[in-house]
Amino acid sequence: MWEKIKKRMNQITLFRSLRIRIFLLLILVGLVPGHLTRKVLLKNYEERAVNVKISEVSNQVKIIANHLITYHYLVDAGSEVINAELNQLSNLYDGRVLVINKNFKVVKDTYGISEGKTVISEEVVRCFRGEEITSYDKKDGFIEITIPILNMVDAKRQEEIQGVLLCSISTGTIALTVSLLERKAFVLEVVLAILILLCSWMISKFLLLPFQKVTKAISEVKEGFTDEALSVPDYEETQHIVDAFNKVLRRMRTLDQSRQEFVSNVSHELKTPLTSMKVLADSLIGQSQVPEELYQEFMEDIAAEIERENRIINDLLSLVKVDKTKGELNIQGTDMNALLELLMKRLGPIARKENIELILESNRPVLAEVDEVKITLACSNLIENAIKYNRPEGWVKVSLDADHQFATITIEDSGIGIAKEELEHIFERFYRVDKSHSGEIRGSGLGLSITRNIILMHRGAIQVSSVLKEGTTFLVKIPLTYSK
Repeated sequence: MWEKIKKRMNQITLFRSLRIRIFLLLILVGLVPGHLTRKVLLKNYEERAVNVKISEVSNQVKIIANHLITYHYLVDAGSEVINAELNQLSNLYDGRVLVINKNFKVVKDTYGISEGKTVISEEVVRCFRGEEITSYDKKDGFIEITIPILNMVDAKRQEEIQGVLLCSISTGTIALTVSLLERKAFVLEVVLAILILLCSWMISKFLLLPFQKVTKAISEVKEGFTDEALSVPDYEETQHIVDAFNKVLRRMRTLDQSRQEFVSNVSHELKTPLTSMKVLADSLIGQSQVPEELYQEFMEDIAAEIERENRIINDLLSLVKVDKTKGELNIQGTDMNALLELLMKRLGPIARKENIELILESNRPVLAEVDEVKITLACSNLIENAIKYNRPEGWVKVSLDADHQFATITIEDSGIGIAKEELEHIFERFYRVDKSHSGEIRGSGLGLSITRNIILMHRGAIQVSSVLKEGTTFLVKIPLTYSK
């Protein structure tokens, strides 16, 4: 049983590693969302800043595009006003502005390196088709805006594309701002991580305090300092663990008590015949010229005590054998009718000696998968008890029946009966109901315990009902088909 306690303790000590798991979980719960939030906020800020920059530059580029038409800049690029506006836009946003006419020729380049060259790119072609194109190159750090230069051609206000204004502006300020924010957010995240680490360690320690109480209490039980039931109702989980441990502890106490009672009863039962034999032998030794009749009487008593000792030892061996070989049954199809008939025939002389009538009633043929030797022993114990604890001129009736699932054996007698308060104890080892007749009716008190064990080995059940001074009925149910 202590192995079960140790196993339970090992399960409890696993909660020490649970502290690490809780600690790591709290860290993940605290740090991962913070890290993701930082990434999302910085990304949203960058997208927002880029969109604001695009909107701002687009408005200014459109204004300049209108001025280009007003000052006929595509025809004569010498306008100082327009050149000043273009250079100002380029300097303000640290970018580059290209003015392209409808022949794809660069009229103006604020960098002064592409003037007079032909530019044919996807963006420019699409812009000549009437599209306004904006793009953001995060890798190289610039925004490119391509806007058509429109001119009114008639009174119906129809517009004709005269050229394209292509503006590339740097996003260095945005990148710098994002970098600064990221560094500050990282510092904040590190500080937050340290706080989370400390809080997680404290919380995990607090959460596992009840489990440490359980471990300490179990250790005290193991070391023998206490055998009191545990109580750690802090959490529902600890309560479940404590309840399970208390059940094991109660079971252990019951087994220890049963073991002590068993040893005490065995010692008493084995010692009683020996004491009687010693008293009889000492009486013979202490007398001189013992009459032959008295000598014969004492020797018969000694032989009876030896026989009693032998029965006790045989019953103990049978009980140990049944306990040891649980699950090791020699199962075979058995004719239960023939088994009971043979058993009644064997017990007939004992019944006739006590003037007890034996009655066997078989309602139908019954074939069951049982261990014939063990079932015979179980039925023999029940029928022999019915004979032994009967009244003179009494009767014992054995009935056999079956349904589609179970074989049913009923043993009824007209005997002395069993008190209601004693019925729950009759299957305990060495328990004998008829204490007032213990000197007259010899027995080890193991028969019913052996019988019950055999029935349970067959996955069956045994029930008893009795009325004091009227009789007792045992009902045995055994599955027709044995299953492990």
